Amino acid sequence: MPKPSRKIIAIGGGEMGRPHENGGFYPVETTAIDQEILIQTAKKNPSLLFLGTASSIAKGYFDVVSKQFSKLGAKVSSLDLTDKTLNSKSIRQTILSADAIYVGGGNTLKMMTIWRRMGVDKMLLEAHRKGIVLAGLSAGSICWFSYGSSDSRRYSSQSTKLIKVQGLGLIQALHCPHYNIETHRQKDLKRMMKSTYKLVAIALDDCAALEVIDDQYRIIRSNKTAKAYKTYWKKGEYIQEEIPVSKEFKDLNSLVSK
Repeated sequence: MPKPSRKIIAIGGGEMGRPHENGGFYPVETTAIDQEILIQTAKKNPSLLFLGTASSIAKGYFDVVSKQFSKLGAKVSSLDLTDKTLNSKSIRQTILSADAIYVGGGNTLKMMTIWRRMGVDKMLLEAHRKGIVLAGLSAGSICWFSYGSSDSRRYSSQSTKLIKVQGLGLIQALHCPHYNIETHRQKDLKRMMKSTYKLVAIALDDCAALEVIDDQYRIIRSNKTAKAYKTYWKKGEYIQEEIPVSKEFKDLNSLVSK
């Protein structure tokens, strides 16, 4: 029996219809990418598990995610790792019974710390090997990479300094989300990559996503202006290359090598 394909869809950012602070709702911007997440499950009505570990408003966040993916035909559920009635066995069973796992944004450092303490990191690696589609936005995209450019410090000290947070290492690169919306990330990525010289960075605008299936990749997007970039230092020069949007998949090794 052939091994199942390993699938990741890492989204740089974008709104999903959350309530607006001044009333009403933000627009839904990621539908085309969200549809691709469900398509890759190869199920008519796939089960999608939401992990809101990075967010302090996980319940409200889940309501937004549930509305979006239910509308697209998924059966949506949530796993709250603060639930004291859960044990390792039940958490693993919940994770491995999903067709797709969607990780929300928020405090990446907090999320990765909780995952490692509870063994969820290893469960997600197992889910990847099993062929469960792994996806997410912002913190939920950083987690699949070796490292990510994270604003986690603002949650504890209101610091605007970006930090490098270690992810699960399924994609051997550093990831920077929100590349067009949070423009300070562009200058800071140049700084961060100087001490991450062995890796390239994959920077994604909001509404752009890196889709990886086994050892192949492509850039997809839900807004025609969204872009993706590869950045790295080579021989003392900082290089930024735009990664073309493509319907065709290409060799992942060529993307993550200098």
